[in-house]
Order: sequence, then structure tokens, then C-alpha cells
Amino acid sequence: MGSIIRSCLQSLLKIANSVIGMVGIAMILYSLWMIRVWHKHMGGLSLGDSNSPPWFIYAFLGIGITLCVLTCSGHIAAETANGHCLCCYMVFVILLLLLEAAVTADIFLNNHWEEDFPEDPTGEFNEFKDFIKSNFDICKWIGLFIVCTQGLSILLSMVLRALGPDQGSYCDSDDDYAPARLPLLKNPVHPPPYVIGNPQYAPKNDVWNTNK
Repeated sequence: MGSIIRSCLQSLLKIANSVIGMVGIAMILYSLWMIRVWHKHMGGLSLGDSNSPPWFIYAFLGIGITLCVLTCSGHIAAETANGHCLCCYMVFVILLLLLEAAVTADIFLNNHWEEDFPEDPTGEFNEFKDFIKSNFDICKWIGLFIVCTQGLSILLSMVLRALGPDQGSYCDSDDDYAPARLPLLKNPVHPPPYVIGNPQYAPKNDVWNTNK
């Protein structure tokens, strides 16, 4: 029963990690598209030729790569169910949630939150901001879904770490080798070997023959 519950938890953790990984891949693709548009806008100049680097593109690309790496580590932790791997995974997800919470609190509590970010020469930041404002309800539910997925991954990691790794394989291997150890435990007594040969008779006494 415990192995079935552990397998279900591992599958759920992998599904939650897949959602996070899909978000990371989408962010990487969007950042690559922004780099392509920026190259066209700047006339084919490289990113290092601009005095004001496009921080928004770099931020999107870095977060996407971080989410993909986090997804890979989460799959490894879910597959092995190792306590150290699960603990490291939970720490990284918690740090990511704290960063998201800090950015969200700065946006909602600070009226001049745009001044905290550097100027974006590409204009993609303003377009992204306008897109979120025009589709605020959809973006809000998507953000809540991502945050809930991250929280679920932390909860599943905690339960899986409490259960520990699966010991079923070790039990099966012991059962396989049990008959080999059985004679050593019972210490059976083998019957003595029988020798088949011609019967031997004692020689006759010559004294009885001389008396006759």
C-alpha cells in the first residue's frame, strides 16, 4: 500500500514539475522572439553594442532557464525520492515563491513601481505591461495557477520526503535469496553413504581342521 501511495505522489510531483517546465519553455521562446525583434529594430546590431542593454529580455530568458533547470531537478528528486534532493528542490521553489511575492507586493503596494526597474530601450516591457492590463483576468488566473502548482509541488515534496525511498525492491531481493539460506538455517543431516561390494567372511581356523 505504501509503495502505491509513493508512486502516486511521484507521478503528481512530475506533473506539477511539467507545468513549471512548460512555463519556463514558453518564457524562453518569448525571450528569443523579443531578441529577434530587437535585432530587426536595431538594424542587426549585437546586444553588446547598445549602451542600455535590454534587461527585460535578459530577465525573461534567465527566469525561463531557471524554471527549466528547476523542473529537471524536480523530476530527478521525484524519481529517486531522495531526502536531500527533495530538500534542495523545496528550498529552490520556496526562494522562487519569495521572489514572486516580493515583485507582486512591490507592484501592488508601490504606486511608482515602474521607477524601480531600469528603462527598456526595446519597448517590449511597456507592450507586455499593456497586454497584462488588457487581459488582466486571464493573466490573474494563469498567475494563480502557476503559484498553486508551485505550492503543490512543495507539499508533495514534503510528503514524499516523509515517506522516504521505496524499500520494496530490497524485500523482493531478500525473498529471491531466501531458499539459498534455508539449508544453512535448518542444518539438515545427510544419511551416511552406503558402500556396495562383495561380502567378506572371516577365515577358517586351521586348528579345528587338524583336530578333525
